[in-house]
Amino acid sequence: MAVSNIRYGAGVTKEVGMDLQNMGAKNVCLMTDKNLSQLPPVQVVMDSLVKNGINFKVYEDVRVEPTDTSFKDAIEFARKGSFDAYVAVGGGSTIDTCKAANLYASSPHSEFLDYVNAPIGKGKPVSEPLKPLIAVPTTSGTGSETTGVAIFDYECLKVKTGIASRAIKPTLGLIDPLHTLHMPSQVVANSGFDVLCHALESYTALPYHMRSPCPSNPITRPAYQGSNPISDIWAVHALRIVAKYLKRAVRNPDDLEARSNMHLASTFAGIGFGNAGVHLCHGMSYPISGLVKTYKAKDYNVDHPLVPHGLSVVLTSPAVFTFTAQMFPERHLETAEILVCILCLLGADIRTAKIQDAGPVLADALRKFLFDLNVDDGLAAIGYSKADIPALVKGTLPQERVTKLAPRPQSEEDLSALFEASMKLY
Repeated sequence: MAVSNIRYGAGVTKEVGMDLQNMGAKNVCLMTDKNLSQLPPVQVVMDSLVKNGINFKVYEDVRVEPTDTSFKDAIEFARKGSFDAYVAVGGGSTIDTCKAANLYASSPHSEFLDYVNAPIGKGKPVSEPLKPLIAVPTTSGTGSETTGVAIFDYECLKVKTGIASRAIKPTLGLIDPLHTLHMPSQVVANSGFDVLCHALESYTALPYHMRSPCPSNPITRPAYQGSNPISDIWAVHALRIVAKYLKRAVRNPDDLEARSNMHLASTFAGIGFGNAGVHLCHGMSYPISGLVKTYKAKDYNVDHPLVPHGLSVVLTSPAVFTFTAQMFPERHLETAEILVCILCLLGADIRTAKIQDAGPVLADALRKFLFDLNVDDGLAAIGYSKADIPALVKGTLPQERVTKLAPRPQSEEDLSALFEASMKLY
């Protein structure tokens, strides 16, 4: 198990300057995006740095849903700055960008594809020591403050990929629920869908002891190892929180209890999937985001077409879990029961459901969950058609880092059928 140190509490962000002082930091890079740079979370961080005499420079050009180009721009800033510590304030895009900047600034002779996941990149293990990185998440979804993963769009292939290594995980995550009060409702919903799928996918992933061959050296052991007894605890607990609090967090921006719990759920699920991994929902989501045409999600202040990550992940979830349920049906039924019993979604007692019904039961629970939160009616509603399926399948095939964690192997024909089944949800 590998996880960042975590500190939770309302107002805990104010301690970041003292943390950097305690680390002996003299020259700090503060990374954020242009929207957040004008909002209280960044101001709280800057006030703390000034109060504690920390010299810092601000990089505010993080791209929401980053690309290799935006990563490289941040890396160049980091290399020129010769920083001895980093602070990332924002969602997963900001934290992931900061991880990449820290990695490549600490390894100045490396080429960009050296650490990018195979088969797109070389997937080399990270052997260089990195600088301390403090992550201050302002969304409740990615769990990036706990993980050694950084995701980006590789523009020339129009597909998402990333870097996965325990070495790039933040040194410390400051989980401050006050930051969640600044999130618009659709950002809360889409972030929450990411937590939902992190929990479901890590809990239903191929078990760690069924993976082979064993790495010849621990440094090459992947961050994503398959479902395991420790990750299972975090995944199930995160799922219970999502079932209880996500609707409240979306519908009432002043519900601090609900938003605080979702902020914790994001971290809990991050601990789970950061070590177990995710599988098909995420593997299929990357081309859904990367091939976006004109769709722009509500409540996201961006100047480019955007399918938010959590939305791209959850739209395939009913089809995916119908497909995977035959391998570990008990786990699929267990997760359905958590959703149904807490939310009273279906009015049926899952305990009487038959094992062979596990997939449809979980899929129905998910559809009802999404319908109640006004989620777009499948891939067709965000601009895709059956004609796009070959390109979506092609974009999924390189995602072996996650697709191989699915409990059921899948062919190209299987993937085509899953995309087709996801065109319309209701």
